[in-house]
Amino acid sequence: MAGHEFSEPANRKRQVADPSATPQAAEEPRHSCDPAFRHGVVVGFDGSTSSERALAYAIGMAHRSGSGLIIVHVANRLPTTVWAGCEPPVFVDVPDHRTEVLGLELACAEYLSEVPWILVERGGDICHELEEVGREYSADAIVVGSTHGIVGRIFGSVAGRLARRAQRPVVVIP
Repeated sequence: MAGHEFSEPANRKRQVADPSATPQAAEEPRHSCDPAFRHGVVVGFDGSTSSERALAYAIGMAHRSGSGLIIVHVANRLPTTVWAGCEPPVFVDVPDHRTEVLGLELACAEYLSEVPWILVERGGDICHELEEVGREYSADAIVVGSTHGIVGRIFGSVAGRLARRAQRPVVVIP
């Protein structure tokens, strides 16, 4: 997609940094998002069977509403225990080449030709990252697949945690 340029009015004065001023903490950078995908449908996707069903539903939802599809893959982050002094756990990013593989698979998929879509990779807690992407794109809904198995029963499913904390509608596909 083409980029957008915003011209600055000629009569507007530009601010120049004051070299004598004390440095201040930089603000947290905001992720820029393509305006074509604002009010789109966010879907969590990791290549599993349940996420494929969620993707199929999200494609139909985006197609019916005439909006874009924001496919989110959250890369692995593993907690590492720090043994000395009982310090809180540290999270380590594990290289995850799965996003590249998923991107290639999605780019070749004919079923995605009906809607405009993008693939967003994030790292961290899945629930937090899906909600954050939903907020950044002012998404109309977040679609996720349900979790089956012992891990979901012990730690709670992503869908259940997301449905409890999300600020926008969450659609859980069985």
